[in-house]
Amino acid sequence: MKTVPNFKALIKTVCISACLVLGSTELMAQDKNSQQPNDFRIIIEKSGNQIKMESDKGAAWVKLSLSPDNTTPQTIDEYGITDVNNVNSKKDPKLADFLFTITKTKNGVKLKGIEGTDWKDLEFSLIADQKQMINRSGVLQLK
Repeated sequence: MKTVPNFKALIKTVCISACLVLGSTELMAQDKNSQQPNDFRIIIEKSGNQIKMESDKGAAWVKLSLSPDNTTPQTIDEYGITDVNNVNSKKDPKLADFLFTITKTKNGVKLKGIEGTDWKDLEFSLIADQKQMINRSGVLQLK
């Protein structure tokens, strides 16, 4: 009869352990998803007086063409050209959630990350018809 209480204690321990393992695995998955938002990839090209951008991943738009002057930043998010004070509140889980400004400079472009980027400021040179790729982490090598 002494074995019955030990068997009950063993079953109880196994059940509690299983609940703890399953619960912590679900919490880790939720935490991982919330910390790793969808990434984006954007190819930026300077063509004459225009800046052309092509979304390779993570945006609702495919191509944008801007003619910004050298002093006025243009705001871009996953839905396209926007206003920094009037950002779209609609969020699509299939898209990256990002917001940055782009300003044409004498020799290239300057970007300021506002939301969804690991960078605050990026600036790089672009000669005519040269392309450069960016993502949430910074500048990428084009293949």
